[in-house]
Amino acid sequence: MLIPRQTVPELVVETVAGGTFDLATDSPEFATLVVFYRGLHCPICATYLKELERLTPEFEQRGVKTVAISSDTEDRARQMADKVGARTLRFGYGLSLSKAKDWGLFISTSRGATSIGIDEPMLFSEPGIFLVRADNTLYFSAIQTMPFSRPHFQEMVGALDFVQKNDYPARGEYTGAV
Repeated sequence: MLIPRQTVPELVVETVAGGTFDLATDSPEFATLVVFYRGLHCPICATYLKELERLTPEFEQRGVKTVAISSDTEDRARQMADKVGARTLRFGYGLSLSKAKDWGLFISTSRGATSIGIDEPMLFSEPGIFLVRADNTLYFSAIQTMPFSRPHFQEMVGALDFVQKNDYPARGEYTGAV
């Protein structure tokens, strides 16, 4: 389990725009918002990532870079980026499932074609959102076992205003006995 205020695991993936995304060298002013999504087969992911694409400039104004990552192939990730209309949101692909587990993501097995007629991969990770500070420590996370009920990006933008204005610390850092 990842702990707030502690260093997150390494995260390096190729991007559909070309080049490599490396969290350790991303160099945001405040943080990087890492959004792990299920893959091209997930219609809920497409809707969710369209909202992130729309709000990426607002995150950038607050010193937060955004990236969406899946275990999809380059072709499937590119199709998702096209479906989302990505202009500012970066798309990474080829996340290994062992790396997904390092991040605490849940892994699901394929049920065949989804409601939009696209086959699920044999194995894929479920969604997770991580706000990682510039020093590579975890600030916030939300991990799902299902595609439903994810944090709203607009609320996160508002929360960032409060966090930055008040120098609010990452919470959930206690690891001692209870």
